[in-house]
Amino acid sequence: MKAEKKRRLEAAGWKETSVQDLLKLSDADMEFIETRLSLSRYLRKLRNRKKLTQTEAAGVIKTSQSRLAKMEAGDESVSVDLLLRGIYALGGTRKDLAKAV
Repeated sequence: MKAEKKRRLEAAGWKETSVQDLLKLSDADMEFIETRLSLSRYLRKLRNRKKLTQTEAAGVIKTSQSRLAKMEAGDESVSVDLLLRGIYALGGTRKDLAKAV
């Protein structure tokens, strides 16, 4: 943001903040969110590396394509367990996970 615009907004009572401050999230909450997003990104990367469509990968994981899309998008309705099972089903390892996270 340009300095002049920032100055005008602050003069009008606005202030710059982070998502963590805005939502009053703890450091642990932020770590969990970032971990979940890292797992989602890694799942997509793994699927793309294997040159699978979402439908093909969903078949391997034994879920629906729409559920896989939510997994890859980091949807909060998807459990971390499901993300991990999906990664393992596509051939990911704990060592790979350590790098991804």
